[in-house]
Amino acid sequence: MRWIEKYNSRRVTAEQAVAAIKSGDKIFTSGNAATPYELMQALAERSEELQDIDVYHLLLMGDDPLTSAKREGRFRHKSLFVGPADRKAVNEGKADYIPIFLYEIPDLFRSQIDLDVAIIQTSPPDEHGFLSLGVETAATRAAAETAKTVIALVNDQMPRALGDCFIHISRIDYVVETSKKLPELASKPFTEVENRIAGHITTLIEDNTTLQLGIGGIPNAVLALLKDRKDLGIHTEMASDALVDAIESGIVTNRMKNFHNGKVIATFALGTQQLYDYIDNNPVFEFHPVDHTNDPFVVAQNDGIVAINSAVEVDITGQVCSDSIGYRIYSGFGGQVDFIRGAARSKGGKPIIALPSTTRDGTISRIVPHLKEGAGVVTSRGDVHYIVTEYGIAYLHGKSLRERVEALISITHPDFRSELEAFAREKNWL
Repeated sequence: MRWIEKYNSRRVTAEQAVAAIKSGDKIFTSGNAATPYELMQALAERSEELQDIDVYHLLLMGDDPLTSAKREGRFRHKSLFVGPADRKAVNEGKADYIPIFLYEIPDLFRSQIDLDVAIIQTSPPDEHGFLSLGVETAATRAAAETAKTVIALVNDQMPRALGDCFIHISRIDYVVETSKKLPELASKPFTEVENRIAGHITTLIEDNTTLQLGIGGIPNAVLALLKDRKDLGIHTEMASDALVDAIESGIVTNRMKNFHNGKVIATFALGTQQLYDYIDNNPVFEFHPVDHTNDPFVVAQNDGIVAINSAVEVDITGQVCSDSIGYRIYSGFGGQVDFIRGAARSKGGKPIIALPSTTRDGTISRIVPHLKEGAGVVTSRGDVHYIVTEYGIAYLHGKSLRERVEALISITHPDFRSELEAFAREKNWL
């Protein structure tokens, strides 16, 4: 077992590992629950001797040690999906947002971005010297395969996820060992509005359906209302706690899937310790790089896929904004368009955009005459099929502007319908 010798020879401290990073480097760091805090903190401590470091990543969990005022200009985020850790910096112009379909990100590192260093988090090696990428495969494997130097934070509390998500110790240059619990994201109880939206969505879900579910109350409410369905499957980008109950109760069996039969397919997991423990060494789950899980042509190989995604706002012609609030960047494209297009190409598939009809306080409609100035169209009106609010389902595919306007006004909160009707008449859409 010569790999053990390689592993032991590459064990260093966090400080020794990040000493390999130099000014001007382009680095990648894994994100979500695999965000390597110890290595980021060690890198931050070197800020006075470094400058012009580009840091590429997906969603980062927790506080970011690289964005404090004293480190400004030394590290610049190149965020492929913006979250709380870097949202303020992005909107202050101190970090960059890269709008991109999630499935296209791995190819950036293979063909466009020349990475110097990849900082990843893994499980300990198995008996053959392979380390699992655990709760985030996504673009991490592509980054690790293409970077000149790879630093691995090897965490004995990282679950050993199965699938196409392994990297061999021979590809790792520096090993930093740790034993830290992963960050958790507890599911909040879903609201009455979310429950009503889920109730409409479940009318579109039949036995043997394969689901793609995002994050939040609506997907959780959908699974909670599917107790009478049989042999559901999962092909998604994110595995959440709600899947554990759905699998254990027998609702999700994956046995009728015509693609990846018998398996839950995902690219990352984000939830509580219960989820992480359930994933560990569990052959029900297969984690794959995001250019597989989210490729619309791969998604479409599942018959009858129902893709459920959310939005910030939708205009009355069906244009969907989901990454910004006006000019203010809030998140990213994520996998919304990947799965909307994949479901549209799936035999019997149903692409769904689901959102409450108003903001939480009920004062602002989320179905609007036009998107806010500066808002980005993530999903075009040509891609939209179903829009669902607590007031019903609007089917837009193949419909005229007039028919779209009528359908969307019908699922708008009643307090805002007359305003939308007046705007539509002014534009000769009604």
